[in-house]
Amino acid sequence: MTHVIIGVGAAGITAAKTIRELEPDARIIMISPDETVHSRCMLHKYISHERDEKTLSFVPEDFFDRSRITWIKKKAVAIDTKNQEVGLEDGSKIPYDRLLIATGADSVIPPIMNFREAKNVFGLRHLSDAQKIRAFAEKSQRILVVGSGLVGMDAAYAFLEQGKDVTVLEMADRILPKQLDETAGSTYQNLFEQHGCKFILGRKTVLSTMPETDEITSVMLDDGSLIECDMVVVAAGVSPSVACIDGSDIKVNRFIQVDDCLKTSSDHVYAAGDVNGIAGIWPNAMKQGKTAGYNMCGKQTPYEDKYGMKNTMNFYGLTTLSLGDGIALEGDKVIIREDSKSYKKAILRNGCLKSILIQGDIDYTGIYQYLIKNNICLDSVKTDVFHLSFADFYGIDPTGQFIYQTAGM
Repeated sequence: MTHVIIGVGAAGITAAKTIRELEPDARIIMISPDETVHSRCMLHKYISHERDEKTLSFVPEDFFDRSRITWIKKKAVAIDTKNQEVGLEDGSKIPYDRLLIATGADSVIPPIMNFREAKNVFGLRHLSDAQKIRAFAEKSQRILVVGSGLVGMDAAYAFLEQGKDVTVLEMADRILPKQLDETAGSTYQNLFEQHGCKFILGRKTVLSTMPETDEITSVMLDDGSLIECDMVVVAAGVSPSVACIDGSDIKVNRFIQVDDCLKTSSDHVYAAGDVNGIAGIWPNAMKQGKTAGYNMCGKQTPYEDKYGMKNTMNFYGLTTLSLGDGIALEGDKVIIREDSKSYKKAILRNGCLKSILIQGDIDYTGIYQYLIKNNICLDSVKTDVFHLSFADFYGIDPTGQFIYQTAGM
């Protein structure tokens, strides 16, 4: 059996590990133009010079040799499902018995004048992006970061650590708008401002100046103001990396369509991670990789953890956990606790926890994802929502075994 995996990220590597455990003698081929395996969650530490290519890797140096995995460092450009082959950029073809597409996602550069043509505008999604940014930043002082999500704030933090003049531009009225509310966002904004970061909120870019150097030197905002810059880092969204399936019969509706076992519309072809749009966070990508590996080896296993609305962050020593979309609807119960050391906000709907935000000490907070994912009713629980533990949710089944409460109990 020949297993081919396109992509060496969290989903692809975990799938390869799983397949090797299940089929010690199988042939495993991984395809990716990357030079090294790397954690995209740590790319900002590469920009800040805290890590290099070697320390970005999340596998041992001898992983491929020890696991007897062939890594072809080329780009996959086509998939022929009829003949079960993957076409590479050099024209060669790799046959497969089972195929996993785990190509991740790419940065989206918005269609703003000159942004897609300029030599000093970068996305930040892959190590190759970070390498270009780090090299260009050596000769740049004024850096504009477009977008204040986690990637944008990680980039801003990295540049501030390098002593750069950093401006963050955000269309929303607060930073980290998808993860935090106004109170929690303002706390981080104040910390960043104390370290020299400037913020422009509620504005967007409409024009840019690019002389014959093909580098943007300034951008104009929708209120007519100008921001001068030496380089621009765009962190305003991603799109699934699905170019390699163009022309194939694999169904796509923006994301690759998969069933409960992560199989695509084509026999023997699976998809895991950002490309299938189920849950674009690192732990879920690893779980999907493991599930795909089981199914590729004939062990039918449905993927069950489809909850991906989880974010943790730590800037300047302040940690935050955000679960859910943070949006309170009419009739929801909103509970807020705030003191000098922490800020906590919970949203309950029909007695069930829908979102929780904890800024400060986030130890012993694993219970909250369990409660939200399983839609556990809290009406009969006497413990304060911010002091819950797993001990509040188990009982004893008829056989005398401890069991945790599930939805409907």
